[in-house]
Amino acid sequence: MDKKIVEFLIRAKKATYAGKGNESEASRPNSHDLEYNEGELKYIDTYLGSGSFAGEEALWLEDIAFWSMNYIGRVLGADFQGDFLKEALLMVPEDMPYRGPEEYTSGSFTYRCEVEGDVAWFKGYEVILKDGIKVYECMFHGGEVKE
Repeated sequence: MDKKIVEFLIRAKKATYAGKGNESEASRPNSHDLEYNEGELKYIDTYLGSGSFAGEEALWLEDIAFWSMNYIGRVLGADFQGDFLKEALLMVPEDMPYRGPEEYTSGSFTYRCEVEGDVAWFKGYEVILKDGIKVYECMFHGGEVKE
């Protein structure tokens, strides 16, 4: 994927869920939708649920989809803090523009993310540990979309 598109994706992620952006109109019953646009580029993140959740992020150029990522996750412990997850997701790296960095620690929380593949075809897994105990996990996969 072009460097400018990756940079757009990172800006979009930081402006929406991770950045506590405003939700747009729900596209499905009880869905949470977040949208970010720059010119002809569009990013939409839509998800269902919160304690256990599933969703999809996608990119469009001139209303033609060209990249997508699906994810499913769950909260495993009462000590989970959504703000810590968002803090980690704000650090989405340019070489791995899917979720957060490979590892990030703040206080008693540690975020870890493993990815196989590249932006065209990938799968990954992220966890949050509180004092070494897993309190959250999420699997994701995605890549290029072509007609």
